[in-house]
Amino acid sequence: MIAEPKANPAEQPDAMPTVFGLSPIAIHDRYWASRGVQVVRRAMPTPLVPHAHLFLLLQQRVLCLFDIGPVVDRIVWDDADLVMLRLQDQDDHAYRERIVTGPAGDFERFERIYGSHDSRFARAAITNRPTVAKLWQEAESPRDGWRKLRQAVRPGQRWPMQTSARVFDAEDPTELLRSARTLVDHWQKPGSTVNRATPGRDGLWSDPSASIDPGAQCVGRVWVGAGQKVDADTLIVGPDIVWDDPERAPDPGDVQWLDLEPTERTEPLRPRYRPPLERVIKRGFDIAFAVVALLLTLPIYPFVMLAILIEDGRPFFFAHTRESLNAKEFPCLKFRSMRKDAEKMKAEIAAMNQVDGPQFYIKNDPRLTKVGRFIRTLQIDELPQFINVLLGHMSVVGPRPSPYKENQYCPGWREARLSVRPGVTGLWQVSRTRAAGSDFQEWIRYDIEYVENMSLLLDLKIIWRTVIMILRTIKRS
Repeated sequence: MIAEPKANPAEQPDAMPTVFGLSPIAIHDRYWASRGVQVVRRAMPTPLVPHAHLFLLLQQRVLCLFDIGPVVDRIVWDDADLVMLRLQDQDDHAYRERIVTGPAGDFERFERIYGSHDSRFARAAITNRPTVAKLWQEAESPRDGWRKLRQAVRPGQRWPMQTSARVFDAEDPTELLRSARTLVDHWQKPGSTVNRATPGRDGLWSDPSASIDPGAQCVGRVWVGAGQKVDADTLIVGPDIVWDDPERAPDPGDVQWLDLEPTERTEPLRPRYRPPLERVIKRGFDIAFAVVALLLTLPIYPFVMLAILIEDGRPFFFAHTRESLNAKEFPCLKFRSMRKDAEKMKAEIAAMNQVDGPQFYIKNDPRLTKVGRFIRTLQIDELPQFINVLLGHMSVVGPRPSPYKENQYCPGWREARLSVRPGVTGLWQVSRTRAAGSDFQEWIRYDIEYVENMSLLLDLKIIWRTVIMILRTIKRS
């Protein structure tokens, strides 16, 4: 048989269904919370969350989905405190289809319901200032709210923007159902903010109290709510929701804002303002430190080069194109620690990658030479990067130097890390745990933490921790 939700909001406007204890409106708000964004509606006194990164200001009847990346870029690049959005929904609303079943649950027919195919427009705003969000929340009317926003944020920090979106009417029960099903298809990991959502096979998410027979077929993304039983002969074609049993609707719990994964972060990341004198001091320190480091380590160079020559021949150095301050590319120098055909081999061993995100790491990388494994363990391979420091490509301490491809992940993180020079060492290098599935999240976290709090004192602490880490490695070796 074909499974249908037990409650149809179009037929029961006063008894909206829930899934995981959440109404369609709450599901919408949890989706935005997973991106670090709190939805704030006018005349609805929801407490503002101090740990939210951004606030999405909406009218009471509006639900919406859109790509927030360009908005974050606007906030970062233009130092905007408020982005006034015009959301344009150009979906074809000419008709929609639903499955109709008989009294015994047998499939009878598809029913086509006609609506409008006109483009929809809605207004919204995004701000990083809780005080501005509060003004909107307390406004007496939408017109009063927009007026207060314009008064609170001066024109130079207030930007208009038009973007494509999916817009839904929260006062139409059928629209609410459609919005929830759209989210099922769009939201890959609802468990980040939907506490009871438990992942299953092939896009299936279910409530812990749901019972799903292994023989049941779920095609596409499907959510199964609390108290529901899915039998072996059931076929559910997603995107779809089997709503909670109304008599067993659970408490959904609160959003744990502090526990949100860093990959969901959308905060407009702004480096702490550094006076010109502080920047001059950091650059002077970099030059002095690099000169001393090169003078102390130059005697090692002939031995390393000879070892590389004996095992694998020339070249002695490897230069990989990375991005520096303001995305300027430079050749990042290292002693060559891998075979000459290492780049060709990478595609063959891609499945062995042990870390998440855009990086590539294998504990016992088969591409490493014997000399390369030794100099990497002691971080001798990175000594030539002090030449990059002298040339102004790098700093002694900063985010890890990364190529263009890696820097395309997470716009806010990208802009933050490219606002400073990359470092020979950094907070991520001395703090990472290499825990399975969290390395990329730690990378983002520690890069952001460094950029927001960078100082000469922090640099000295990181250098000291790097020295201690190297000494411990030598002792273990």
